[in-house]
Amino acid sequence: MNILFLCTGNSCRSQMAEGWAKNLKREVFRAYSAGVETHGLNERAVKVMKEAGVDISGNSSKLVSDLPADLEFDYVVTVCGNAKETCPFFPAKSKIVHVGFDDPPSLTQGMESEEDILNVYRRVRDEIREFILTLPESLENSGAARRTKQNPKV
Repeated sequence: MNILFLCTGNSCRSQMAEGWAKNLKREVFRAYSAGVETHGLNERAVKVMKEAGVDISGNSSKLVSDLPADLEFDYVVTVCGNAKETCPFFPAKSKIVHVGFDDPPSLTQGMESEEDILNVYRRVRDEIREFILTLPESLENSGAARRTKQNPKV
């Protein structure tokens, strides 16, 4: 199955989700991530994932349009509210699910202690890991699932 994790800038949460899915669920999913914009790969996200044994340093921030045009997704998981609201069209086959996670860069604005900042990133990283561990069952049974605007029937 193909799964896409979609976020606003494809810099942090969607990158973490892709990394965890590739690490924990590679026998189930081919995992991808993208954004509705690109913000570059977040260095703190890379750091806290590496602490957990997952190397995402080779990833890049990309748009959905940067993915192969013939790539079809079984699941599209929006991990932030903006991506949920601006989610591009996907074929009716794609089950779109929203699972929101806090945005570490927003939560840490104004924080001065690097350790406090990294602790926010670690918390979100761990929450995303726990979600990935529930896949694919939580997606198949998700009441939050919705079809694309092209096929609004669930």
